Amino acid sequence: MIRVMLVDDQAVVRTGFRVILEQAGDIEVVAEASNGDAAVDLARRHRPDVICMDVRMPGGDGLTATRRIVGEATETPPAVLVVTTFDLDEYVFGALESGASGFILKDCEPEELIEAVRRLAGGYGLVDQAVTRRVITEFARRTAAPRTDAVAAHQLTAREAEIVRLLAQGLSNVEIATELFIETSTVKSHLGRAMAKIGVRDRLQTVVWAYQNGVVPR
Repeated sequence: MIRVMLVDDQAVVRTGFRVILEQAGDIEVVAEASNGDAAVDLARRHRPDVICMDVRMPGGDGLTATRRIVGEATETPPAVLVVTTFDLDEYVFGALESGASGFILKDCEPEELIEAVRRLAGGYGLVDQAVTRRVITEFARRTAAPRTDAVAAHQLTAREAEIVRLLAQGLSNVEIATELFIETSTVKSHLGRAMAKIGVRDRLQTVVWAYQNGVVPR
């Protein structure tokens, strides 16, 4: 069962999300919070697998809460899915830089929300399909000069670094496999080892790491 926490200042939104998610059968909503500060406390107590996090809330915004939850985790942090009505770059990039694993808009279909939660619980990052390519391109342009994590970068094999670079350029596993003339399963294996070495839990944060550490040529 996937344990989920809902964070939104509107009770009607939380109720709607609860109904949608719990009817999936494999998802349980274990906690709800109406602001970021409460979310930080509840995340410590309930240790959800996934947190559906609003951005704009009185009493503590979602991006600050995400940063605290991810940064303070003593074990594997929960995956944070930022769910917002605002399709604005500042929120997307703020979410990525705060440590969120996914970004989706509130006007998505119920099935898309369920699938997003499942993907994040399974270790796959997600960005709303309408903004995926733009996010990667714009994130590359806006990201500050690389702050190389020399130890982690040095641990990557040449093949692992190559796969991380292609992933950061927006290629899927199948596209990477075609580009490198290898099996898709091989891509998954190399990527899994690379993620363990650089200390990230999903593909989206791998992309962030790649741009922040100069793996992708500018």
